[in-house]
Amino acid sequence: MTGSDWARWAVPGLVWGMSFFFIAEALDAFPAAVITPLRVGLGFLTLSLVPATRRTRIEAADRWRIALLGIIWMAIPLSLFPFAEQHVSSSVTGMLNGATPIFVTIVAASMARKVPHARQLTGLLIGLGGVVLIALPAGSGKNSLTGVVMIFVALIFYGFALNVAVPLQQKYGALPVLWRSQAVALVATLPLGLTKVGDIHFTWKAMLAMIGLGVLGTALAYVMMTDNAGRLGSPRASASVYLIPVVSLLLGALVRDEHVAVLSVLGCAVALVGAWLASRHPG
Repeated sequence: MTGSDWARWAVPGLVWGMSFFFIAEALDAFPAAVITPLRVGLGFLTLSLVPATRRTRIEAADRWRIALLGIIWMAIPLSLFPFAEQHVSSSVTGMLNGATPIFVTIVAASMARKVPHARQLTGLLIGLGGVVLIALPAGSGKNSLTGVVMIFVALIFYGFALNVAVPLQQKYGALPVLWRSQAVALVATLPLGLTKVGDIHFTWKAMLAMIGLGVLGTALAYVMMTDNAGRLGSPRASASVYLIPVVSLLLGALVRDEHVAVLSVLGCAVALVGAWLASRHPG
């Protein structure tokens, strides 16, 4: 890979790692219920400008699956993260998000009713141990525990959603599936968001964070990931997600001055090793 290839590879992971920082900044002005429809709406409008999202015709039999994705991939998890960050730091949220491949592997094995390969099973056990280490200091108070539980629920939904999304993306392409899922999520989350519009205390700083979250994190990062998959191959391109917890940790600690427990940082490293092992194909 050239230097340009490495830069392209890193962009999605860097942007998604910044997403939890953007959420924390946006919460200073926007209610949690408003963040998700605004984020998804900005992402949907941005992807609408990409011609590839609209060229594919979805078969009737698959439309309900995409509608399901709109709920379990977009509406529910993306709503849970802002509410969780009212109780836990952006750095902890991002570090726990690094365990997504672990939950995807667990759900895939459950759906296939097949015991994971020995290396994957080792990765799952290591990764889950890392997740526990991250969560222990973060969930020490009642409010913090609530936030950690919300994040775990979001990751479980991700586990199911990504297993549903992969065959659809292979059939129709990633962007058409994502764009239509976002349309469903926008319809699902907008009513609750509208009830909280009166609680907005607008600031440009928070609005810029929302633009970063919606335009970059919910649209352009996916476009770049899709392009990287074509250029570099899907396994190599998808590996950039391992940057997410690292970026989130650094931004939370250095920019937002969040306290991060040493045990959580150790757990993050352990969880990443486990996630890497769990997501590797046997061979």
